[in-house]
Parts: sequence; C-alpha cells; structure tokens
Amino acid sequence: MTAPTTNAAHGHDAHDDHHDDGPVSHSTFKGYMTGFVLAVILTAIPFWLVMGKVLANTHTTSLVILGFAAVQIVVHMIYFLHMDAKSESGWNMLALIFTIVLVVITLAGSLWVMYHMNANMMPMSVHDMKNMP
Repeated sequence: MTAPTTNAAHGHDAHDDHHDDGPVSHSTFKGYMTGFVLAVILTAIPFWLVMGKVLANTHTTSLVILGFAAVQIVVHMIYFLHMDAKSESGWNMLALIFTIVLVVITLAGSLWVMYHMNANMMPMSVHDMKNMP
C-alpha cells in the first residue's frame, strides 16, 4: 500500500490544486429559482404587450421590449452566470464592460455607415433597372 501523495516540500496537499482567489459565489436552488421566475416574467410581459396590442404605438412597444430585454440580460448575468463586481477580482466585469463598448462601437458604426450609404445612393428609375446587366 502506498501513502497518499502529498507535496510536503511545498506546504500543501495534493488536493490543493486550485488557487483561492477569494469567495466564489455559488448559487442555491432558491437563487436559481428566483432567476428562473424573473426570466419567465421578463419574457411573458413583452409577449403579452405584443400579442394583446396593449400599446398603440409600435415604436413605444419596441422600446419597452428592448428595456425588458436589457433587464433580462442583467438577470441572467447575476443569477445564472454569477457575474458581479467581486467575481474573479473584478476581471469578469472589466471584460464585460470592454465587450459592451466594442459591441456599441460596432453597431453604431454599422448603422451610421448604412444610413449614410442609403442617404447618398443615387436613386434609380425603373428604366435604369431594366437596362442593368
């Protein structure tokens, strides 16, 4: 029989192969159920708004749905991905902020280019379309 492997020279057992970077947030069943219920509610309300035609203006409905979508993203990040300012010493939050900035720049730039391409395109007549190769 062999004795359990220890790394006495380094001052820790063989089972200490992880680094303790601080408290890791592990959710409970109650936490997961809270997140699930919030996600269902945040999905059902926009569905009801569209199917019941509650708001007369479609632009207002769209903005309300986008608001609910943003709140649902936050719910998923907190309750299911366990992201907060303390996780991984703040690196998760920094990576998330960097990603959001890149997505906003990409979307804003794409919309700006598409708007200006549409505004500056030469209009074509039906006669011009028929003569195209």
